Amino acid sequence: MITRHHVEEIERVLEGRTTGRDRQVADSWKRCVEIYGLDPARTDPAHIVTETELKEHRMQAERLISSARSGLQNLFRQVARQNYTVLLTDAKGVCVDFFGDPEFERELRTSGLFMGAHWAEDLTGTSAAGACIVTGEPVTIHQDDHFGNAHTALSCTAAPIYDSMGQLAAVLDISLLQSPSPKSSQNLAMSLVTASARRVEMANLMAQSRRDWVLRLSASPEFLDVDPEAALTLDGSGRIIGFTRAADMLFRGETGSLLGQRIDSILDLSVDDLPDLMRDRPTEDRVVNIREGGALFGHAIAPKAPRSPGPLTGRQRQSGGALGGLAGPDPVMQRLLKQAERLALTDVPLLLTGETGTGKTRLARAIHVAAGPDRRLVTVECAAQTAGRLIETLGPSGPTLATVLLRRIEDLPPDAQALLPSLLDERPGLRTVATSCVDLGQMIRDGSFHKPLFYRLSGAPLALPPLRKRQDLGWLVDRLLRRRAPDDLRLSPAARADLTGRVWPGNLHELERVLDAAIALRDGDVIDLPDLPPPATDVSAPTGGDSLEEVLNACGWNMAQAARRLGVNRSTVLRRMRRAGLIAPA
Repeated sequence: MITRHHVEEIERVLEGRTTGRDRQVADSWKRCVEIYGLDPARTDPAHIVTETELKEHRMQAERLISSARSGLQNLFRQVARQNYTVLLTDAKGVCVDFFGDPEFERELRTSGLFMGAHWAEDLTGTSAAGACIVTGEPVTIHQDDHFGNAHTALSCTAAPIYDSMGQLAAVLDISLLQSPSPKSSQNLAMSLVTASARRVEMANLMAQSRRDWVLRLSASPEFLDVDPEAALTLDGSGRIIGFTRAADMLFRGETGSLLGQRIDSILDLSVDDLPDLMRDRPTEDRVVNIREGGALFGHAIAPKAPRSPGPLTGRQRQSGGALGGLAGPDPVMQRLLKQAERLALTDVPLLLTGETGTGKTRLARAIHVAAGPDRRLVTVECAAQTAGRLIETLGPSGPTLATVLLRRIEDLPPDAQALLPSLLDERPGLRTVATSCVDLGQMIRDGSFHKPLFYRLSGAPLALPPLRKRQDLGWLVDRLLRRRAPDDLRLSPAARADLTGRVWPGNLHELERVLDAAIALRDGDVIDLPDLPPPATDVSAPTGGDSLEEVLNACGWNMAQAARRLGVNRSTVLRRMRRAGLIAPA
């Protein structure tokens, strides 16, 4: 049971007094009370998501689970005799993979050391996985370091796992049902879990980089080929397109994100030197000098040649094809792109909907490319069409093979709307991809859109989210900047915070124009806050139709970003959350 002494200690921490607890523990306790409104005396059981929810979480983490499984099995073999349990949670805190002793399954499930357990800090209070997700740092939460009553017998040690774009992807945790009292007893657990997390990141990067150069790095030649410490992924021009967390910590310094930087800006080598670092040379001869001083040992792995001939598999297309570059770590967009990837190889007519500037035309063209080289693309600007012009654009009747992109189908004149279904029926090789910025269902109810045409075009609707609801805004900013900017141009932290906190009523179109203006206005190689043009004011408060929960979801429950998008103070967001009874979702 939680003692009164423990509750009083939490109260002293909230008052700013020193109690001897680690900084990470004290900070987590403060968040539990001040932000999440949790009660340390509560005795809630472990939170286990439903089977349906677990299936969804595992599906989203499928690629990482596959890359991590061998590392998790190796870790479990090392710690099983000490009765440790190994858990992999996703970035939201749900356990999506698990290794434990079947003999203790009942106790493990009751304690939350089991598949489907939800360890988000705002739900379960202070835990290793939850604190690790919030801070991005390795942490041990030992016995009564835990905030509430349910988990004070446990000792949990967790380390973050980052994806190749520098985003938190998962947390690796090893836990004990019972442990010795001294927290120092878990020092070895910390060493094991951080090393295993590093190896999982390496395996994940290698699995995603078969078509790119990989440069693996180590401070010691003995471990270079078997257990390197860091790795970078490079495209054919020598630009960094992926990295492990260790590489990020090693090279980032004051330069901001590694993405898009040339390898010769941080190391004394170019992409042409990489063949000299391949495995056919002794490891001690593969020395790589760091621009800022010092040296490492390097192991370069060349891109694998594509299989020939034959179509790309779905996985290859998603990782390196036209669809793969349309979104970063946003779950809604990733699900949409996976659907688009499968639909691309069919003749199912597609209806792409979303606000102006959300990328409907780009997605349509990417789907056309993913469908293969046999089709030609016919783009129809619907507002400019008449019935006669539409017949001329689609060509003579009879079999043909083309993708017809119908841009802004809602603007097609009524006579052309009535004619188009029969024109398509007469040309069986045409596959339609229509885009729309409005609610076509409402237009049908208003009598302003042809119902048979709607059902002819909407075989599979795909709705693109507005930019303000996407969770990969930072990724998009970096990607668009790399396409436009000199090699050494970067954003200051203040400018990045401003961009990620805006509402973006013009979506991707507005973001691109803002970056173009900032590139032209900046002095030197850093875009700072004064270089950014002010936000658009011609659209009144796009978040007015979005609930507080929607805004928080779009910001990844980052209170500061949500406050900027809503135009209020952070404390106001917290008060509204409490009033609405909102907590971070599963």
